Amino acid sequence: MACLLEAPLRISVLSEVTATSRHYVDRLFDPDPQKVLQGVIDMKNAVIGNNKQKANLIVLGAVPRLLYLLQQGSSSAELRTECAVVLGSLAMGTENNIKSLVDCHIIPALLQGLLCPDLIFIEACLRCLRTVFISPVTPVQLLYTDPTVIPHLMSLLSRSQRTQEYITQIFSHCCKTPEHQTVLFNHGSIQNIAPLLISPSYKVRMQALKCFSVLAYENTQVSMTLVNVLVEGELLSQVFVRMMQRDRPIEMQLTAAKCLTYMCRAGAIKTDDSCIVLKLDHDLKHAHELRQAAFKLYASLGSNDEDIRKKITETENMMDRIVSGLSESSIKVRLAAVRCLHSLSRSVQQLRTSFHDHAVWKPLMKLLQNAPDEVLVMASSTLCNLLLEFSPSKEPILESGVIELLCSLTQSDSPALRVNGIWALMNMAFQADQKVKVEIVRGLGTEQLFRLLSDPDTNVLMKTLGLLRNLLSTRPHIDQIMSSHGKQIMQAVTLILEAEHSIEVKEQTLCILANIADGNTAKELIMTNDDMLQKIKYYMGHLNVKLQLAATFCISNLIWNEEDGSQERQDKLREMGFVDILHKLTQASDPNLCDRAKTAMQQYLA
Repeated sequence: MACLLEAPLRISVLSEVTATSRHYVDRLFDPDPQKVLQGVIDMKNAVIGNNKQKANLIVLGAVPRLLYLLQQGSSSAELRTECAVVLGSLAMGTENNIKSLVDCHIIPALLQGLLCPDLIFIEACLRCLRTVFISPVTPVQLLYTDPTVIPHLMSLLSRSQRTQEYITQIFSHCCKTPEHQTVLFNHGSIQNIAPLLISPSYKVRMQALKCFSVLAYENTQVSMTLVNVLVEGELLSQVFVRMMQRDRPIEMQLTAAKCLTYMCRAGAIKTDDSCIVLKLDHDLKHAHELRQAAFKLYASLGSNDEDIRKKITETENMMDRIVSGLSESSIKVRLAAVRCLHSLSRSVQQLRTSFHDHAVWKPLMKLLQNAPDEVLVMASSTLCNLLLEFSPSKEPILESGVIELLCSLTQSDSPALRVNGIWALMNMAFQADQKVKVEIVRGLGTEQLFRLLSDPDTNVLMKTLGLLRNLLSTRPHIDQIMSSHGKQIMQAVTLILEAEHSIEVKEQTLCILANIADGNTAKELIMTNDDMLQKIKYYMGHLNVKLQLAATFCISNLIWNEEDGSQERQDKLREMGFVDILHKLTQASDPNLCDRAKTAMQQYLA
């Protein structure tokens, strides 16, 4: 039985509803209002940062009770506020949490709560509404169902910096269509939000700016109005220009540039206007720095978070921008764009969707033809992911002649490029047909393969062993490759097992031997090599369980009953003392090793 090298499966475990969660919900029904209040406060502390607890409480029905308490006129202002805070915390969990909250009609309840005069309660309701509405699973149309909602939100803008931040954030996320733009425009959004651009709060300024970017997007009416708006005597376009200055945060510069761009496209600002010429054309270096910074930011944000990667790729035209960044004149921008692409390529879902839809492999392959080493390293790392077995890009990349390119990378002076070249070939060989495997072996050549197996860089060596392990899978493939390259491969295996190498390197090497032992004819290369058999015997008695297991797996394949010549192989290995070793291993403390040894012993008893 051949072993292929692949990533371990991740198993998600459903959380069980705990007694503690039930206790929190039960306290919401206590007849004593003070105990109910304390129960809600305790619940608030319990759910902060705890998605499992949030899910449990939702399953147990906490949401309807919290909404009931929030809407009751007899509830104290403090209780109603704490209920809104807990609901907001529940909304900060998973998308399933948001769906459950929306299904419980949380939005109408919170919007009704905004009619209350208490500012702290209003802020808590708005904070929760903000969290719900910025989720992609919330239907934004729910904000526009009641025609009194938008004007009331406009009236609340003056109450505090928090109401300004939350309301503008809600508007910017819920303005998705020309109809939404019209509703917000008709209710005085421009006049009400413009003063917020000079707020002392950065968050308020930033959310107001984002509002204007979504209002002006492909909207001539809004753009023509914006051009005449004054903010404390200064034209709005000049405010945007100031926000693009290099001492401002990158996010602010980019959003302000977006506003000016939309106004220019709509004809509200002439293309030769000084604010466009000076800021969007002449300062090309600055524009490159902005793009580079933006790509770096997205790369960092998406490096370890699947939800963020999804949001990045779902952002309008984002994938097109990243792809176009691969062919930028600035090397720094190209590097940042490919780094961003590499970050996103860690997602199985994105490899299957966005990367396939935008044919990302084409500009990536073009980039690999001629680029500085630092760009090549990042581009080849990304290519490794695109060549994974489940990636739809794998087939067209194969047809583009990538094997020659990757084989050339393995000859680079840079260890990082050698690793990526061999890593990509390893991924390509996983479950590949014989034609592809033969092309890989032919492209590398026996001499280069041998050089890689003696590479001083451990990462290169490990990936080369991984490649061999994937090449030597499926019996016809094992026999075919070993018939033409068996002598050199066995020589390399011998050298690795004899040299000073890590446990991981030797384990991989023994796994390759186990694969060779699974071949119909290839196994004879082991059986006729007494020196190799003695090495396997040595590792079956090694102190490290991983090495014992891999060596035992090799012997198990050699003595398998159902294959021709098994009796002769069993007899020889019995004479060499392997049966005694297997018998001892059936008493091993490690369950996997014990089971493998018992399986092998059964071949002798059958």
